[in-house]
Amino acid sequence: MTIATSPEPLRIAVLAGGLSHERDVSQRSGNRVAQVLRHLGHSVIVLDVDARMISSLRAFSPDVVWPLVHGGHGEDGGLQNVLIGLELPYVGTHSDGCQRASFKPTAKATVRTGGVLTPDSLTLPKDYFAQMGAQEVLGMVTDHLGLPVVVKPNQGGSGLGVSLASNADDLRSAMVGCFAYDERALIEKYVAGTEVAVSVVDTGSGPRALPPVEVFSEGAYDFDARYNPGRSEYFVPARLSEAAIERLKETAIIVHTTLGLGHVSRTDLILDETGTPWFIDVNVTPGMTETSLFPLAAEADGDLPSLYDALVHAPLL
Repeated sequence: MTIATSPEPLRIAVLAGGLSHERDVSQRSGNRVAQVLRHLGHSVIVLDVDARMISSLRAFSPDVVWPLVHGGHGEDGGLQNVLIGLELPYVGTHSDGCQRASFKPTAKATVRTGGVLTPDSLTLPKDYFAQMGAQEVLGMVTDHLGLPVVVKPNQGGSGLGVSLASNADDLRSAMVGCFAYDERALIEKYVAGTEVAVSVVDTGSGPRALPPVEVFSEGAYDFDARYNPGRSEYFVPARLSEAAIERLKETAIIVHTTLGLGHVSRTDLILDETGTPWFIDVNVTPGMTETSLFPLAAEADGDLPSLYDALVHAPLL
């Protein structure tokens, strides 16, 4: 793809890294975005989220900041509040929207108000299993939700700590794996169907859905399947009818607007056998690596560099 030089070169600080379990993915995202922006003619530095970040931002005095810290404090509104406090324009979502999207039970409850379906679930803290007895609590879960279920951390992404549990033994193991990443677990009724990711962008003219990406992987779509080439196949656009694709796009835009998100989001959906979309998760800082779904969708839509250029020229203030 030919990369056109931006007519208005900017000073851009990309934030990547941090201390979450997704640190390496974040660094890969940040470096890839920085590379594209430099080819466009912008002056770009990549900064880690550490004790030097604030002083480095002040010294560089960027026109815009693009935070690409995934999971945890990168997407829960905290980092965005730091940028607001520094009065630096940035690409992304306001801290309020980040908080609504970052906490999975909150996101599920919020999108329901927009008419979006999401699987039934229970959210439980780790302490309950010690206080009430693990066997009793797990028995309550299976009585209420049945099996199979998907167990995932209350926060975070990249498939870390996410497991499919088809029986009681699986469920016990899934809880242990989940609690390695978060003190709270979201246990969600499993919905069978086609896994699709729909990215939404807004460069100032309102939210627009990019082509849906269909995900196919042998086994669970876990961290390894997401970031090791060859473990998963991606189809852009998804191998679905035009009606189904439009339904998925409409759902992702409802999710984006109901949660009050900003420049970019990626909504993960399951399209069941009846053609009904089910909301699974949303990311306000989607991955930008070589195997990430947002760049795949942007490339299928047209010109990824031009999209990145439009985003840095329309930051939040």
